[in-house]
Amino acid sequence: MLNRADVAVVTPWFPTDDHPYRGAFVQAMADAVAPRCERVTVYHTEMWTTRMPRRARGSAVRALEALTPTALRGRHTPAGVGVVCAPYPVRPDLSYSEYALCHERALRVALRRRPLAADLVHAHTGIFGGWAALHNVRPGTRVFVTEHATFIDKIVREPRARAMYDTVLSRAAGVFAVGEGLRTTIAEAFPHHAHRLGILPNAVRFDLPRDLPVSDLRRWLYVGSIIPRKNIFALIEAFARCRERDSALTLTLVGSGALYGRTWRLAKRLGVGDAVTFRGAVGPEAALALLREHDLLVHPSQMETFGMTLIEAVAAGMPVLATRCGGPEETLAGVEHMVGELVEVQAGPDALVDGYWRLRDRFPHGLDLARAATDLAARYGYAAVAEAHLATWSGTGGLDVAPMAEQAVR
Repeated sequence: MLNRADVAVVTPWFPTDDHPYRGAFVQAMADAVAPRCERVTVYHTEMWTTRMPRRARGSAVRALEALTPTALRGRHTPAGVGVVCAPYPVRPDLSYSEYALCHERALRVALRRRPLAADLVHAHTGIFGGWAALHNVRPGTRVFVTEHATFIDKIVREPRARAMYDTVLSRAAGVFAVGEGLRTTIAEAFPHHAHRLGILPNAVRFDLPRDLPVSDLRRWLYVGSIIPRKNIFALIEAFARCRERDSALTLTLVGSGALYGRTWRLAKRLGVGDAVTFRGAVGPEAALALLREHDLLVHPSQMETFGMTLIEAVAAGMPVLATRCGGPEETLAGVEHMVGELVEVQAGPDALVDGYWRLRDRFPHGLDLARAATDLAARYGYAAVAEAHLATWSGTGGLDVAPMAEQAVR
């Protein structure tokens, strides 16, 4: 069993002051494995989107590349994981392959053009973190990749990005999806690599007890991006419909995104603006605290690869109302009726409304959150996920992963 290793985590997503919840699942993974490792250092290749003219952007890139090696300031997560942010200015209209090259360059600049010195590297997302890591390691260093991205279908439609992803699959010591649905999607796109694809789930904390058990289901909570894929308008419409029957209902929205303003205006137009609280984006610790202050997590997404907030809600002793959007029906398999209601994905609010009243009818005696939490902790708790990662890195995790080629991709 690999233990006490120096591990580098390369990721395009990680919580920052500007985006405090983005990449919280990567922080959870790093924090989970940290007690079992000598050192864990996260390298966050953060793209700074800019619309400045090409010539000005070129000057900005050169200035940033000159300043970054001396300006970098490391920080640490509460679990002691080191974090190095490697920013890079990019245009908003880049292709996936161009973005991947920018992540590669950002990491190289942050490393002062020296290779990663860690014993092994675990990257998040194949086209970004995986590609960047493989181009910045010493010969013989093993690179593992976990895929979370919901946009694999778009990557494979771009010829150059597809070829780059194929290279990552060929050269990585192991490639893992966070769920079977995503693993199947990658396998169908790259059938010649299907036998090398495994699953490593996200990590969730189960050690933060709730002060008082949920006594009713009136304080709704949504945690996630305010973007079209999350089906946020259906949530607002469902809330307004349900509040017609129970005026005590409230809804708190935690997150940010392109539909933030339109969502606020929709709530006002439907007459529930005074009952909806917009908290904006918050950090992982604040999000976990909010889960313990509300009664029901509502998750109306149209597509998820995992659905981490649902597991976090159960860990917080909170029932859930969610759509069968890919991840939730897999992550909650075997306990879904203990924790709440899963409904079909619909553009409108009907499924959420009906699901809510069914859940109200059988709450609390039709649920068993304590038993479900015990089951889910065995799958997704920090100890379980850390053990899965260490077994994978040491080659005892049950997946036949080939050693990485002696030379990194060039």
